Amino acid sequence: MKNFIKKEKKHLERIGKIFSSRTGFNSVLVDLRYETFKEFFKGKNCLEIGSADGQGTRHLLKFFKRIVALDGSKELTDKLKRTIKNRNLEVVCSLVEEYKPKEKFDTIVLAHILEHVKNPIKVLKLAKSWLKKNGIILVDVPNANSLHRQVGIKMGLLKKCTDLNEADKRIGHRRVYTIDALKRDIKKAGLKIKKTGGIFFKPLSNKQIEESWDKKMIKGFYELGKDFPELDAEIYIICSQ
Repeated sequence: MKNFIKKEKKHLERIGKIFSSRTGFNSVLVDLRYETFKEFFKGKNCLEIGSADGQGTRHLLKFFKRIVALDGSKELTDKLKRTIKNRNLEVVCSLVEEYKPKEKFDTIVLAHILEHVKNPIKVLKLAKSWLKKNGIILVDVPNANSLHRQVGIKMGLLKKCTDLNEADKRIGHRRVYTIDALKRDIKKAGLKIKKTGGIFFKPLSNKQIEESWDKKMIKGFYELGKDFPELDAEIYIICSQ
């Protein structure tokens, strides 16, 4: 276990040095993610697993009286501590696998985490053990079957939808989920599926959207994504015990 923790933290520090959720279209996607999530929030306290540099944390602070923001990268947790100072927020630098909370949570958020970890089912089981009896877990991952990845296959950039592209590898993705694969992992962890959905109909790359789309177009494609979740950039599942 000690060797695993050491290797994983080294891996996360490398990613932490290059990762940002606060710039470009990535930050817009985070905002749209939490616009979708907010109707599912429950209770007064929340555990955010994989808080990164805090773009999602900013949204959670509007809804919860206590938030624990957990991330395995010291680079990112230090950045979060510097930029968000709020008495309702506790920032913890720890891998999920070594974290030992002193409380249970009403809401647990795992946004873009399962594609990064070694053992996603183990992480889901741990999250389940930290959940209050009537709490909920919100799981969100990149969609392997998203329209822009399917275009990548037609362009010869990917052989199949679950292949990792260069952008995936650069930020430490270990897998890309289809909705069926995500459902399987959630069920194997002993969680119940309450609702599934998708976020943002994304036909182009982040860079192309940044260069030519305005806010009205982005809102339109966000709304369109509600009609075509199987093709969206992200897929989510709301879970309970």
